[in-house]
Amino acid sequence: MTEIDNSFDDEDLFIADILSKVKTIAMVGVSKNWKRPSNFVMKYLQKHGYKVIPVNPGTAGQLILNELCYASLAEIPIKIDMVDIFRHSDFCADVTRDAIKIGAQTVWMQLGIESKEAIKLAKEANINVVYNKCPKMEHSKLSGALGLAGFNSKLISAKRPNVQIAPPPARNGGIVKSSELETLAIHAGTKPDASTGSRGMPIYQTTAFTFDDTDHAASLFNLQEPGNIYARLSNPTTAALEQRIAALDDGLGACCAASGHAAQMLALFPLMAPGMKIVASSKLYGGSITQFTKTFKNFAWEAELVDVSDLEAVKLAVKEPNVRVLFAESLANPDGNISDISALAEIAHEVGIPLVIDNTMATQILCQPGKFGADLIIYSTTKFLSGHGNAMGGAVVDMGNFAWDKGRDYSKLTKPDSSYHDISFYESFGSHAYINYCHASVLRDLGATMAPLNAYLTLIGLETLPLRMNQHMKNAEIIAKFLKSHSKVDYVSWAGFNENIYHELAKKYFTNGFGSVFTFSVKGGYDSAKKLVENCNLISHLANVGDTKSLIVHPASTTHRQLSPEQKEKSGVGDAIVRISVGLESYKDIISDLDGALSVI
Repeated sequence: MTEIDNSFDDEDLFIADILSKVKTIAMVGVSKNWKRPSNFVMKYLQKHGYKVIPVNPGTAGQLILNELCYASLAEIPIKIDMVDIFRHSDFCADVTRDAIKIGAQTVWMQLGIESKEAIKLAKEANINVVYNKCPKMEHSKLSGALGLAGFNSKLISAKRPNVQIAPPPARNGGIVKSSELETLAIHAGTKPDASTGSRGMPIYQTTAFTFDDTDHAASLFNLQEPGNIYARLSNPTTAALEQRIAALDDGLGACCAASGHAAQMLALFPLMAPGMKIVASSKLYGGSITQFTKTFKNFAWEAELVDVSDLEAVKLAVKEPNVRVLFAESLANPDGNISDISALAEIAHEVGIPLVIDNTMATQILCQPGKFGADLIIYSTTKFLSGHGNAMGGAVVDMGNFAWDKGRDYSKLTKPDSSYHDISFYESFGSHAYINYCHASVLRDLGATMAPLNAYLTLIGLETLPLRMNQHMKNAEIIAKFLKSHSKVDYVSWAGFNENIYHELAKKYFTNGFGSVFTFSVKGGYDSAKKLVENCNLISHLANVGDTKSLIVHPASTTHRQLSPEQKEKSGVGDAIVRISVGLESYKDIISDLDGALSVI
């Protein structure tokens, strides 16, 4: 979305450099109507220290946000560093010519605006050009503003930030860009605290946040600028976690919720309406099946469960015009089924709906679904991301690639919202619309908010996620092989085995392992399976996964107990099935405990 100066090899660093040097901005096409996106942007940039001069022939001679409006760039009496264009692409070339004449060093075309002729003119004049981006949104991300949503700035720093983007003098402005998961898991979203210099992320244990004045309060409530209002909508500790989770997926942004189930509701609510349908994998966690097929009926949402390995069945199901989303798990709980993500993405996008992938069991260390076409990614952060069995939470990541105005009807995002003075989220926020809506509307009204202490604990857990996942995978392989060779075990579903039907898909989509949560079937059926879990003395018998501790459960009598026999069969949960979540203890002790428990059945 930019034409990068030769001294930069990265788009985000290039934009950060522009926004740190620009002082005066001419905004062409700005509206006097405070509800319009251009007015939002102008007010935000003024608030953050930029001198913004409005240019609009229709309101020339009038004041817009206390600045005199001019009819053309040529009439502006002061030097202009950047020209920000809020006009149709057809007008951009002429505006760019005028910008070159007045000596502007940057031409910036807003979200949804791109002119090849304007780009060519700017390059020939040796000036910077940015297109299909919003300086308000870019500034908010790059300055580390912890506002309504945790957007991925893609930049990290160990330097204390100040109010503007440019920190105290430092090499490259004190910022670094990394795509390495080990680095992002530690640094993304958590610069040192601006006021105290604290290197650890504080826990903002507060219910509400003060306003500078009544205009500031109004701007926050009108969504004209990012910021914190009330802890049900946002919290700086939680926003830091959102930024980190989004960074690990290389997504646009994330929104956290109170639990994994809350994250599923949060993810789907902006897309659904009464009478609309979810097409979902039949091989889901049992609680998700119940939520989709029972609880969501209270919203008058329909759900159809299909075998997502049968791509023709999926194609048939999503053709129905009331379908709004295709949902699957990358690595299914409990049986370890692998979804063909790129094939599902192609099917979903063909009919204009997003693909949602629950990536809880794999995490970003094994799989990044967005690289294979997933639009939204869901996590129960309670599991591996937190990793220590001490913090409930969930998250939804938006990759920022789905055009909500191009597919089926997603009116919550594209139509005027009466609760926000009839603004359209997609018109006002572009690719940021979905995550902003999750915070500003879904959390506001449904209130499934993550506690800041849980966000803090999860941030700490994430710092060791790559290390933990590597050890989980090493132990899982050893335990799976032990169980496979045991005389009292019928079969093991771990995808790492060559004969497993999901082995090739796992190799395609996963790196660093095949998952540490899987099932195995014991000889002797229902009673033997129950007896096994009751006789484990090291492995904890409980309904959770992804802990540092090894965990074991009998799904047919617990997590999938509420399902009908037919649903249990479709989800791969038989009476003799046992689920194990392999932890970080010595594999020798895990094997000893399993061997001892198996000996009594």
